[in-house]
Amino acid sequence: MKYYLECLRNYATFSGRARRSEYWYFYLFNFIFALVAMGIDNLLGLTIENLPYGVVYTLYGLITLIPGLAVTVRRLHDVGKSGWFILIGLIPIIGSIWLIVLMFTDGNKGPNMYGEDPKN
Repeated sequence: MKYYLECLRNYATFSGRARRSEYWYFYLFNFIFALVAMGIDNLLGLTIENLPYGVVYTLYGLITLIPGLAVTVRRLHDVGKSGWFILIGLIPIIGSIWLIVLMFTDGNKGPNMYGEDPKN
């Protein structure tokens, strides 16, 4: 939970580096909270026609869009890649697989051009 809150505090910080744990814990809690938001939409009857989500889920998604992009860019910086590498995910199938592999890759040891090693 600490990494999730840290990402929200660094709302639009695209510079620096993020460890694997920061990235993956952010997305774990993001997924859990998104499911809760969907459940609230369903309980309150706020769903959009035949979709399982509605207003609460959409607002939550909009609120966490920028922090999610920022932590992904910082994670790419940790492995020595530019933040623009996030666009690789637009390549069907192979691009998404490559991006996931980069997210699982251990970061560069020591400082790189994007900042100090976050493990130190």
